[in-house]
Amino acid sequence: MHMKLSRIVPFLLLLVISSSVEAQRITPAAERIATYLPLIKGKRIGVFANQTSMVGNTHLIDTLTSLGINITVIFSPEHGFRGTADAGEKVGNITDPKTGIPIVSLYGAKRKPSAEDLEKADLLIFDVQDVGVRFYTYISSLQEFMEAAFENSKPLMILDRPNPNGHYVDGPVLEAPFKSFVGMQPVPIVYGMTIAEYAFMIAGEKWLSAKANAKYDYYRTAENSKDTPFHFQVIKCVNYTHKSLYELPVKPSPNIPNIQSIYLYPSTCFFEGTVLSEGRGTNKQFQIFGHPSLPKTLVKFTPRSMEGAKTPKLQDQLCYGWDLSGSKESVYKKVNNKVQLKWLIDAYKLFPKKDSFWLKPKSGKEEDYFFNKLAGNSTLRKQIIARKSEQEIRNSWQPALNKFKVIRKKYLLYEDFE
Repeated sequence: MHMKLSRIVPFLLLLVISSSVEAQRITPAAERIATYLPLIKGKRIGVFANQTSMVGNTHLIDTLTSLGINITVIFSPEHGFRGTADAGEKVGNITDPKTGIPIVSLYGAKRKPSAEDLEKADLLIFDVQDVGVRFYTYISSLQEFMEAAFENSKPLMILDRPNPNGHYVDGPVLEAPFKSFVGMQPVPIVYGMTIAEYAFMIAGEKWLSAKANAKYDYYRTAENSKDTPFHFQVIKCVNYTHKSLYELPVKPSPNIPNIQSIYLYPSTCFFEGTVLSEGRGTNKQFQIFGHPSLPKTLVKFTPRSMEGAKTPKLQDQLCYGWDLSGSKESVYKKVNNKVQLKWLIDAYKLFPKKDSFWLKPKSGKEEDYFFNKLAGNSTLRKQIIARKSEQEIRNSWQPALNKFKVIRKKYLLYEDFE
């Protein structure tokens, strides 16, 4: 009897531990099918989705169609529905070969659904995994999608997902003259919000189009809420807080392959606005950066044509630079919950031809420099040129950053990190 008990007790302990771990597992909203299925049954559904829209190991589209949900149209963002197109590559409309559902690209001929596109649906669902960085374009697509939904009186449901960079807020706040598709709103580079929290903020702060703002206000009032069961609804994640460190099960885009790239992206994406390679065309995208003219004592790498980077910057040229890759723990420590500037500052210091460091627009205007669009201002580039210290630059962000933090707090759906 004693022998049997000695074998059973560890097994029972393992069961208890397994149950506890499962109870604490972060559950994206898409997996909470029982919560939202009754709200969408019997309706024609339009879904904004891509390769990250997974329910466990099954795509959301396949999950919903298997449950008898009538999906009439799919909308896709940058990189396409399957997430294989290059950054900035225009994507055309296609039909999903598996389901026969038409896919409307919102990163091709247009970035906003037309009234005609939306006529196919009674209710819209948005489910895309974001990385919580201002110049990652999924939040710009979210804004365009929200505006189209509100302007055309289409109910919108957001299936929320955790933010892998949701545990801090940092970086310069975007200034109005530098608005573009890589930065549409006055938020810092790392804004520390899930996609649903961000959606509530841009609606609540009236940062949408005038018509969309008016419709949002109309449907929020009690006397008008009867017009539709809901106009804007969020299904939340379970067991997620802004202290959570969440690792994505699917890479969010071709050149963000892992959590290391996600952590470094807010700091190393600046190199997209320079002549340096940011690692596209390697297997360490946004973890390695450099240029042929940098000192040959630095790390060597050569960008090559590959899926998701057909013609990378400095293709087939031997580059010298920095390799920030490592374990996810070591990269997390390097980033240290900040938009790090030291790598940009060091690269500029060592670059021999300072005037050639930045990608220059044909217009020569400050607002047209791609670096300035990424930074959200023209100040950062000028500060780097003037050899300002990282701390001096960071201090210049603080007034606008502190104002944003107050706004952000109003729209949080989950426990904050501070």
